[in-house]
Amino acid sequence: MTSAPEFIAGRHNARSLALQVLLDCGRHERFVQEILDWHLSQPAARGLIPADRRLATHLSYGVLRRRGTLRALLASLINRSLDDVEPWLLDALCLGAYQLALLTQIPAHAALNETVELAGQFGRLRAKGFINGVLRACAGLMTNDRADGPAGNALPIEGGQYRRLTRSVLPSPDRQPVEYVASAFGLPRWLASRWLDRCGFHETIRLGFWFSGPAPLTLRVNALKITRDQLLASLTASGHGADAAEHPLAIRLRDAANVRDLPGYAEGWFSVQDLSAMRVASALAPKQGERVLDLCAAPGGKSTHLAEIMQDTGSVTACDIDAGRLATVRELALRLGLKSIQTHSFNPEHTNEIPGGPFDAVLADVPCSNTGVLGRRPEVRWRLKPEDVQQLVMVQARLLRIALDLVRPGGVVVYSTCSIEPDENGGLVRRVLRERKEVRLESEQETVPGQPSDGSYWARLKKG
Repeated sequence: MTSAPEFIAGRHNARSLALQVLLDCGRHERFVQEILDWHLSQPAARGLIPADRRLATHLSYGVLRRRGTLRALLASLINRSLDDVEPWLLDALCLGAYQLALLTQIPAHAALNETVELAGQFGRLRAKGFINGVLRACAGLMTNDRADGPAGNALPIEGGQYRRLTRSVLPSPDRQPVEYVASAFGLPRWLASRWLDRCGFHETIRLGFWFSGPAPLTLRVNALKITRDQLLASLTASGHGADAAEHPLAIRLRDAANVRDLPGYAEGWFSVQDLSAMRVASALAPKQGERVLDLCAAPGGKSTHLAEIMQDTGSVTACDIDAGRLATVRELALRLGLKSIQTHSFNPEHTNEIPGGPFDAVLADVPCSNTGVLGRRPEVRWRLKPEDVQQLVMVQARLLRIALDLVRPGGVVVYSTCSIEPDENGGLVRRVLRERKEVRLESEQETVPGQPSDGSYWARLKKG
């Protein structure tokens, strides 16, 4: 197999940047947002206007979310196995097919021609003809008609709608429901099967639509600096449509935006945080002056929320097993003007080294499968395996036990995940509770994806 191509055109456009992000996602075990942020900061991307930066972001996330769908389309158009297509070329074809099939606002000729040009920009001129032929065939599959519901010739698109195709390319939803859901919504087959067994066909379809689209951008107001009404007024005055959301500190933006360009970013008026994540610190509800531990703190959204709830009094010890990621916690605390947060690298083998204990309250926001946030972290669906969930459950149980050991008698622990898998959530909590007779469950909440935020779970536990 030939080596991966390198970008040689000097300056990126939206599509070349998106392709570079897709290539790097295949090479590195990192979140797409981290890769995207890095490329947007490089000289090759500095000439991009805001609209092109938004398009590059939309394309990168969209292709990763719907990669399984796009592969099903392409498999019906290419007369050899997709495994025999070079990875970079398959990424380029997916990028073009995404625009032709799933982005109805982009003219077909622009999607096709611009994708063909990528071959030259990445030093693969000989691939132009192949890309052109495959994408023209893809365009020929599309109609402007809408279908009434799931079918082999009905492609799920935005807004819960189905685009009618000229022929069937997806499995039959009646005869092969698992294969249909996996292909139609770009989900791993094992996860589609799990959700169908647990949730049923119609709810799984709803989840598929939710995770296929861009996640809403929600801001958490820093109440130490500004009120929600004041921030809403500032956003509106600067031309950003925004609305008060369901949490008292939440604002939902109507359109995608670069958060660094929003009024008040540098001043620390807000953080970016989903509604479901905001509810976790609210569930812990620490009091002013308390000693609080955030056991798995990076990148810092919940640590800073805890400090804000306590009016920046007391102390928040923000720990993480990855010492490098603690820098993001410190940077966020600095931007928000919070002084009560101290960071500390965390080794599960040496919990006695964590300073400040025993703690009045502990947050264990544990590593998880991320199945509640697949729209926000689309690369996860292609990296996660069933056996990973089993291994995660063991790690999660260990972290919950550590949290219970580090909280004082009478103190509170909140266990939380961004998963919707029962074995990571209520099932795990009850298993640990059977071991710890001195601990009781005070309350718990599971957030269903799309109603109206990401999927998540938290449980509030009282010790002694």
